[in-house]
Amino acid sequence: IGVTSAGAPATPILHIDMDAFYASVAVRERPELWEVPVIVGGGYRGVVLSANYLAREHGVRSGMPATRARRLCPQAVVVAPDHELFGRVSTAVVETFRRVTPLVEVVSLDEAFLDVSGSVRRLGPPAEIAEQVRATIHDEQAITCSVGVAATISVAKLASKRAKPDGVVVVPPEGITTFLHPLDVGELYGVGEKTRAMLHRLGLVTVGDVAHTPVRTLQRAVGDHLGRHLHELAWGDDRREVVAGSSGAFGLGGGEPDRSMGAQETFGRDVDDRTVVLRELLRLTSTVTGRMRVAGVAGRTVTLTVRFADFTTITRSRTMSEATDVTQEVYRTATALYDALGLQRARLR
Repeated sequence: IGVTSAGAPATPILHIDMDAFYASVAVRERPELWEVPVIVGGGYRGVVLSANYLAREHGVRSGMPATRARRLCPQAVVVAPDHELFGRVSTAVVETFRRVTPLVEVVSLDEAFLDVSGSVRRLGPPAEIAEQVRATIHDEQAITCSVGVAATISVAKLASKRAKPDGVVVVPPEGITTFLHPLDVGELYGVGEKTRAMLHRLGLVTVGDVAHTPVRTLQRAVGDHLGRHLHELAWGDDRREVVAGSSGAFGLGGGEPDRSMGAQETFGRDVDDRTVVLRELLRLTSTVTGRMRVAGVAGRTVTLTVRFADFTTITRSRTMSEATDVTQEVYRTATALYDALGLQRARLR
């Protein structure tokens, strides 16, 4: 690992991503599942929350409908998610990060960015810090993580993906273009499927293709802001800094907190019992507010979405006078929204 002339590390940014976090925590609680495919979530009509690597070998992915996951891997054990447990483990992991550096930007329950510029004198080079963090999490939580180490946030994020599972990948400044340019342009941080498809139609398939396209040409094709942003990312030129606290999923704007956090559930069978609905509403509220507390954020607007048996969907919102992360306050508002719908015996999906 090199250092700058001022003595600061050349690769001060760590992106730490827990490996199959929900599935890893679930297996930790049930060691008999260690060598079998495991799916977390994905009840009868739900979607997969997470899958361990044995299940992923069969094509199971998070967000996949449960019915498809079971077809792909019928031998998998399906485990109900324990959101309270996930929150506790996530909180403990973040505390491990903060023992390394105060500059921890929590992206979600299972990933964060760390700026270790101020920690190298105490703990050693960034690559050594990455190994120390991995070892500590494994020893204390009995789960694994992967770490990308680089000069910038966007490159560190890509490096951690290459480190999976349970590894460390360091991208030194002089190796950025060698690392980035062969990648598919869809791997650039913040490029979604629509942008990827558009760039592919233009013949820009790899990151190198974007890097060697004049900025003005890109701007004419995809717009001024996006064109310049893509060109900068293609050369590893990401000026965003790690901001202590919480950020949302990384987007082209960068650095802004999540505008919303949510949770949803599909019942095993259609429900028309208010007691059952409110019990589920409380569980979902607890999940969301728990995530908020882990991320250190609060919110004012509660939104309730209800889908009926015929797939008709309605959404209602209410803004409270003050921001909160208190479960009961959010639950009272959500319950009031539900009761105001006057559904009586309507069957909910």
